Amino acid sequence: MLWLSACAMGGSDGQAPCPPVVDYTSAEQARAAAEVGALPEGAMIVRMLGDYAVLRDQARACR
Repeated sequence: MLWLSACAMGGSDGQAPCPPVVDYTSAEQARAAAEVGALPEGAMIVRMLGDYAVLRDQARACR
C-alpha cells in the first residue's frame, strides 16, 4: 500500500483534476469543419469527433 500511495497526484477528496480544454481559432474550426464535410458518409472519425465534443463539454463543466 505504501507504494500505491506514493503515486497519488491530488488530495484525498477523490476527485480528479479537470483537464484543460484547448481553444481553437475560428479559422481552425472552419478548416476542421471543411475537412469533416469532405469525409465519406459513415466515416468512423465523425463518430469519434462527436465523442470528443462530449468530453470537451464535460471538461468545461468541470471547471
